[in-house]
Amino acid sequence: MQNLKQFLIIMMLSTIGFSSESQNLNFGTDSTLEVMTWNIEQFPKEGQTTIEYVSNIITALNADVIALQEMSNQSEFNQVLSNLAGYSGFIASGGYTNLAYIYNSATIEINQIYEIYTSSTYSGPFPRPPLVFDFNYKNLNFIIINNHLKCCGNGIIDIDDPGDEETRRYRANLLLRQYINEYFPDKMVFIVGDMNDELTDDAENNVFQIILNDTQNYLFADLEIANGNSTNWSYPSWPSHLDHIAITNELFPAFENEGSEIQVVKAEGFIAGGWWEYENNISDHRPVGIKLLLPSDLGIGDPAASKEIPRCYPNPFSDATTISIPSFSGLAKITIYNTQGQIITSEMLKANQSTLTWKTETVPEGIYFARVVSEGYETAALKLVLVR
Repeated sequence: MQNLKQFLIIMMLSTIGFSSESQNLNFGTDSTLEVMTWNIEQFPKEGQTTIEYVSNIITALNADVIALQEMSNQSEFNQVLSNLAGYSGFIASGGYTNLAYIYNSATIEINQIYEIYTSSTYSGPFPRPPLVFDFNYKNLNFIIINNHLKCCGNGIIDIDDPGDEETRRYRANLLLRQYINEYFPDKMVFIVGDMNDELTDDAENNVFQIILNDTQNYLFADLEIANGNSTNWSYPSWPSHLDHIAITNELFPAFENEGSEIQVVKAEGFIAGGWWEYENNISDHRPVGIKLLLPSDLGIGDPAASKEIPRCYPNPFSDATTISIPSFSGLAKITIYNTQGQIITSEMLKANQSTLTWKTETVPEGIYFARVVSEGYETAALKLVLVR
């Protein structure tokens, strides 16, 4: 069956100019979580030709989640999704530089997708609001923050000029770190996207320095690529390495596993016309992907854990709801937040306490989420519907 699948992919790709080696694009495996970032320049720059190329590359990559930048409107995005068996997606509203996600619906359970820093106050550091993807994979909860930061500049941070390109990117990284520290302090978080700057700049003018310095909590997984040979960089036209994936310390053990890796995928090497064909019909950026073999001690594949899940009743509700969780031996915490990621209330549970009643007399109606963290990892993110 696997050989037949590979044969069908090769035949499909060859119809639009892919080489016979296209099966080597395969990045995903059944045993790893794959997160990729890909700026598809001015999608679809060559209309249906681009749509077909992108659809077939994503099929061949076989990744769990792909964060996309520079996507177009909903209808053209939907054309890609219609070509992808077993995948779903989400695209933010806006112009041709939209952020989007495509994910494997068989492996990824979506909790919510929302934008942050959306007000005009933050249009300087974020010309496009970051797009947060909250999802579960094998009973574990993960966060991806997809970014497309301001381009260009002279390589020097002019902190006194709010319009300076480097200053805008520097402020964006400050705000991303601040948001994660405040809202996702114990979460497994990926920061991904076209960050439009290099990790290897000197410290004085490095827009990422605030994150690079915090080695206890953050790691740019692609730092070795940035320090390596330019032939492996994500933006060959300059050449430079502008597309990055950073992870929080909760993911360090997974990244250190022998089965984990990060790479820039040289998709142009599998197209008959090479880089010229790729750049003119698809993008001037290459995809960057991280593959994580998650440690077994995180509870993956534990049948007992998968059967015991938190629940709430009633739901929907008007005045109060009771959240019940499985038994636990260590620490447990329930945090309730709104669709913008703002914490409404958070409470640590006492030993042997199995329920928490949330009273909502002063809370406006709407959709909320309850994060249940037990035994050091999140067991669920429950959707709560408050109606009046």
